[in-house]
Amino acid sequence: MIVVMLAVSVYVAWRGVQRERAQLQEKLKTAADALQAANAREQARKTELEEQLADLQKKKAEVQKPEQVVKALPEVLPLPKPLVVEEPPQSPAAGQSSGEGKPDSPSPRILLPVEDLKPLYDLAVACKECQAELVAARGDLADERVKTQTLSRKRDSALQAARGGSVLRRVARAAKWFAIGEAAGVVAAKLAK
Repeated sequence: MIVVMLAVSVYVAWRGVQRERAQLQEKLKTAADALQAANAREQARKTELEEQLADLQKKKAEVQKPEQVVKALPEVLPLPKPLVVEEPPQSPAAGQSSGEGKPDSPSPRILLPVEDLKPLYDLAVACKECQAELVAARGDLADERVKTQTLSRKRDSALQAARGGSVLRRVARAAKWFAIGEAAGVVAAKLAK
């Protein structure tokens, strides 16, 4: 009778451990799938951002002269009225060269319409806001990476526990159950006599 009760309790405990292990593995698989999907989305965003930044850097390098800036500005900053390039009047001395060997030519003037002042100011303020948000987001990202590393270590520990712990722990548990089984056998043998 004792042997049957001991066998039933061992079986029930073993089934409970197996059920818990299966549930934990299912949860870990779901978490791993979600993590993999998040990593894929993050990589896609990173690639897209790198392409956009490279395109903007290329445009930035190509536009150098004031006339080019005035022409390219509406692509990146829509203003109510376009900027106007005003060529300075040619003076009779403009063709003469300075002491450096270069002819003196007055720079063109850019006329900024009054209507453009507020959008330019708003853009500058928005740029400052974006910079502050970027600094905060980078800090948050660093903290999230620390959290992710910590959670990964916890997940690895949980996986090891789901497998029954370390090798030494599994051997010790097997030895314990072997000893319990042997003791039960000895008790059963003594009761049978």
